[in-house]
Parts: sequence; structure tokens; C-alpha cells
Amino acid sequence: MSLKGSSIPGKKSVLVAYVLWLFGGIFGVHHFYLRRDKHAFVWWSTLGGFGIGWLGEVLSIPRYVRDANEDPTHMQQLVKRMIQNKKPPFSMNRFTGMLMVGYSWGQMMMLAVPPDELWGIDFRYLNCLVPFVAALGVWTVGNIGREKGNLKWPLLAAYAAYPLRYYIYDESVWFTIMVLASSLAFDSFSKEWRRTPMKRRHVLKRVAILAVCAGLYLGLWCSYLYFHGTITDSEGDEVPVYEALHHFFTSPWWLDVKQCLIDTYQYAQHHGWYEVWKQIIDLSDPHGEQNAYKVLGLGRDASQQEITTRWRRLSKENHPDKAKPENRREAQEKFMEIQKAYEILSSSKHRRSRRNKKDNSDE
Repeated sequence: MSLKGSSIPGKKSVLVAYVLWLFGGIFGVHHFYLRRDKHAFVWWSTLGGFGIGWLGEVLSIPRYVRDANEDPTHMQQLVKRMIQNKKPPFSMNRFTGMLMVGYSWGQMMMLAVPPDELWGIDFRYLNCLVPFVAALGVWTVGNIGREKGNLKWPLLAAYAAYPLRYYIYDESVWFTIMVLASSLAFDSFSKEWRRTPMKRRHVLKRVAILAVCAGLYLGLWCSYLYFHGTITDSEGDEVPVYEALHHFFTSPWWLDVKQCLIDTYQYAQHHGWYEVWKQIIDLSDPHGEQNAYKVLGLGRDASQQEITTRWRRLSKENHPDKAKPENRREAQEKFMEIQKAYEILSSSKHRRSRRNKKDNSDE
């Protein structure tokens, strides 16, 4: 008996795998590197198997690398195990992983369902998806590496145990029974060896698939936070997130911002986005001119003579030598601010004057 091999596009490095495990292991980066995409997603969604799985992998990475490289010795040992065992033997680590991930994903689905009517629709019927998501977690863990199995049996077991929620009011109990039944069904009826290598996909396709899965999972988190999360206001009162967001989007501040964005877009349609960008740069006051005019108490149309006259008067009035000893430091800071403002405006006036002369000479 032999496993069907495939050409390996690039050998994987144990050193690289350990570095990725150390710095991105809780997000499954090392598993993505080793083409263990299901393992990578499980680690990402559970932060490294709730931290425990990530730490426990420190001794397993060399084996993962040998498997990814289809090392001849490793493959011979794998074939020997397949001959000795018609189906993969029971693994406490994998079975525990199926329980934990199935429970975690199922709970996330249940918490994401809106508890009340929304837009006149009762979304609580979506609770029927809880067994499906829990079984999906069990199936995903069961299909990691050289083992696989179909979704049918864990799915049927999860739905068969789901009605217990109407007889057992302790949520943790009936939920555990449901996930346990799903895991046992997979381990007993679905599990088998993966005798052919998984189809190799382009890295962009792999990233796209993981991105879709991550988007769905994050959608559950967003739904949970939106419908069940609360924020605390300045007075210490808790406000539901969905109420806070509704009030935010109807607040005068947001309406002003929204109108400003609409006006900016309409302006850009007539004058172009480059003109909008120029105005943004001017409003950001990159040279500090607006603040300098404010410090000297002048308008933007002030001439150089007016600037110089105001600078001299303010410099005399705010000279540190005239201040009392206890106020000298504050006076010195004010004096330096006046000098800086004068330098900025004088430099700006001089720069514009040179530019105007150059433009006139070009004509």
C-alpha cells in the first residue's frame, strides 16, 4: 500500500515554521505556511486553540514540516500506520479540539442571533443554525492533516441532540451534550484516512477562501456585539450598542459631518479631487500660518509692515525681563511663541513675494 505523492513546489523549513509559530502562531500563520489551511483558520478563530493548543505544538512542528514536505521516512511510517489501522485511531488531542471548537463556534452562532424583533422580523428562527455551526466546527477539526471525514454524521447527531434544550434548561449542559454527540458521531462513523494529497491551490485562492471564512466568523462577532454588547456613558450608565449607534447616526454632530462629506463630494464633482486635496492641505495649516496670525492677533490680509509693527509691540509687552520672577517662565514661553509666529509669517510673505516675481518674469 502506498500514498499517492505529488510534486512539492517548495520545501518547507523547520526554522521558518518555528519563527512563524513564535510570532504569529496564535493566528495560525505557521499552519498557513505549511499549507494546513483548516488548522490555520481554527487557530485564528480560537486564538491558537485558546492558547493551550499553540503552546502544545512546540514539539509537533518538525512533524508538521516533514508531512508538508512528504518526507520519505515520514510517509513510510504513515503508510505503516494506515496498514495497521483501517481508520485513524482515537486521539484525545483531536477529540478535545473537536469539542472545544464545536462548542465555541456554536456558542458564537447562538449569541449572534438578535434576541428581539428587528425591522418587524423575528430572527430567532436562526437558532436552527446552531447545530450546523457546531457540527461544522467538529468537522473542520476532524479534517485537519492526514485525517478526514464527511459532515453528514456529526450534523445528524447535532440536530438529534439539539431538542434537549427544551428539556434541559441549563444551557451549558445541553450544549455540551450536543457537541459531544456530534464529535462522537464523527469519530465513530465519519473518520477515515486521507489517502490522497489535498489539491494544491494557488496562494491567492487560499487567501481568498480564508478571507471569506474569516468574514463570516467576524460577522457573527459583530452581530453579537451589536445586539448584546453595551457601552458605558460618562455617568456610568450602560447603553446597548444598537441604541447607541442609532442615536449616534441621528445626532447633530454626525448629521453635520455627513452634510460636510456630501458637500465635499459635490464640490469635487465640479472642481476635481485635486482641488479638494489642495484645500485640505491649506486647512491643515502645514506651515503654521493660521496659528501665527492668531498669536499676533492679525487677520490673513495683514501686510508685512503690520506684522512687523505688531511683533515689536508684543515683544516689548511680553519681554521676560518685565515679568515678575514667579511669572518669568510663562512670559518667556509667550515671548518665544511671538518670535516664532513672526518668523513664520515673515518667511511666508518672503516666499510668496519671490514666487510672484518669478511668475511675472516668466510672463
